[in-house]
Amino acid sequence: MRIGVIGAGSMGAGIAQVAASANCSVSIFDHSKGVCQLALEKLEKILTRLIDKKRISTEKKTSILKNISIAKDLDEFKNCDVIIEAVVEDESIKKEIFKKLDRLVSKECIIASNTSSLSITNLASSCSFSNRFIGIHFFNPAPLMPLVEIIPALQTDKLILQETHKLIKLWGKYPVIAKDTPGFIVNRIARPFYGESLRIYEEGIADFITIDQSLKKFGGFKMGPFELMDFIGNDVNYAVTESVFRAFYFDPRYKPSFTQRQYAEANWLGRKTNRGYYDYSNKEYLNKEVVLNEKLGVKIFDRVLVMLINEAVDALYLGIASENDIEIAMTKGVNYPKGLLQWGSEKTYSWCVEKLDSLYELYHEDRYRCSPLLRQWSNTN
Repeated sequence: MRIGVIGAGSMGAGIAQVAASANCSVSIFDHSKGVCQLALEKLEKILTRLIDKKRISTEKKTSILKNISIAKDLDEFKNCDVIIEAVVEDESIKKEIFKKLDRLVSKECIIASNTSSLSITNLASSCSFSNRFIGIHFFNPAPLMPLVEIIPALQTDKLILQETHKLIKLWGKYPVIAKDTPGFIVNRIARPFYGESLRIYEEGIADFITIDQSLKKFGGFKMGPFELMDFIGNDVNYAVTESVFRAFYFDPRYKPSFTQRQYAEANWLGRKTNRGYYDYSNKEYLNKEVVLNEKLGVKIFDRVLVMLINEAVDALYLGIASENDIEIAMTKGVNYPKGLLQWGSEKTYSWCVEKLDSLYELYHEDRYRCSPLLRQWSNTN
């Protein structure tokens, strides 16, 4: 199969590696000169390290590199079977690319976007044959992250969806199908992990490290929300939150945090700037032991967890994805210790409703409204 990848940044290069590892013939293109060659040089080093770790053989490295070629322009993509765009999140730039591809490739070629925040239906409208357009959202780094969200546009043919789902499985990934709504599955459901934790901090209930430790100790999360935001980058995480908030017509459930905006404005972006919610130059602070107040820790964990469960149940209620795909998305996409729907069942739905109703009674904010499906399940629990 002939695969085209547009954009040779970390995501595009990662997608190219995934496809080439599955023995596909891959062409990669980037408008910036030298970026593709640099990406291949980085990939060569990555593959050498994988050989050293005995993860792949020398023959496999040779095969992967042989499967990838650099395209001088988009005209070289005319015989591709699938083309995945992974350029900057700019709607106008993406649409220009898709208009050119639409005129260039065969009607059978699948054209896909790796966007994490833009409407697939809107992007598809830039193509005359919009029925072959689809969203294929990888998570970074693409070779390591097992989840891929597949998002059909309103115009997407069912056969294209089936072929894409089959292809992603052949590439060794876990494909989940998401409705074309803001944030798809993961970036929608995961918002309270960050947003409610920031709210708890802003209310003066606990500091960053206490909140992080509470989620890790009582919830089994591998990283706390502030550690994770520092790892992702406060600029990136804030931009996603702001994008989802706007796209949902300013629904208070997705309201961004002033704290995170200020950290982004201060260029305290996290690990990449050596300063975020934590000071990464201060090793003593990072390694210090925290004595958790168990009652406070459980209270923090319960509050964040119930907001996550409510978001997952509401996604199911609104037909964003199937129950199975929601569970796979949150365990494979953001490495949650268990599926949120399962977690809600274990806690009991009546417990969830009681927690949400008590928060709503305290704040009288729509942010804490309970999903109708969760309330329905509680009544039949």
